[in-house]
Amino acid sequence: MTRHVMVTGAAGGLGSAIAARFAAAGDRITGVDLREEPLRASVDALASAHGVAVDALTADLSAPEAGSVVDRAWERSGPIDVLVNAAGIWPATPLLDMTAAMWDHVLAINTRAPMLTTVALGRLAVAAGRTASVVNIASGAAVRARPGASHYCTSKAALEMLTRSCSVELGGHGIRVNAVSPGYVAGSSQEVNPVTEEYTAAVSGNALGRIGQPDDVAGAVFFLASPDAAWTTGAVLRVDGGSSAGNPALPVHWAGTTEAQSPR
Repeated sequence: MTRHVMVTGAAGGLGSAIAARFAAAGDRITGVDLREEPLRASVDALASAHGVAVDALTADLSAPEAGSVVDRAWERSGPIDVLVNAAGIWPATPLLDMTAAMWDHVLAINTRAPMLTTVALGRLAVAAGRTASVVNIASGAAVRARPGASHYCTSKAALEMLTRSCSVELGGHGIRVNAVSPGYVAGSSQEVNPVTEEYTAAVSGNALGRIGQPDDVAGAVFFLASPDAAWTTGAVLRVDGGSSAGNPALPVHWAGTTEAQSPR
């Protein structure tokens, strides 16, 4: 069955890969982003590669009316079956340089916008008697703080709880809400969220020994939105090469056992 899938942040590396995974399955795509030209290029590429119906909607997801983009997509292209909240920003702001405006902007895009779009979809789906699936893009930063990212880490920790809260309140209406929590993924938009080579080298260690690719995350999102995950809601799926499991680069902490550690 062809679905209508809406992806925010669809002009970015991760959002475009997620949209492409659904398009490859024949789903109709509505891409949402603030940047009009990259967004149009992204959805046009999907239409050309997969022969699916696409639409592009520009929206400022930091605005209090961010949820209205869901209403626009529903009106233009029909009921939405899957909503993927992939838009996000991660500026580097040392804590002692933080201002209220900087903090609020990150939380507005990374946490408030997914809440508003989920609420908007929930209202429309309930009124129409339809089910739906929401997948939020969280981050390993939800459970691991790092310098310069207090606002980002907080926004993603809040997004994980938002995912669980929405799943509890919407599950009775047949609306599933889950999250994918990626580790470091190559190919994100350097224009919006640049990272240095030094940072990449510092965070690239994991049990599987490679940096994640956008398709790794896209596959997990596709699964959570599929009938194969029909009894899954409120889950946070960590797709991080094992980085949340532990650090394989650490040496064995001691070469043997002390006398007090020896079995008796």
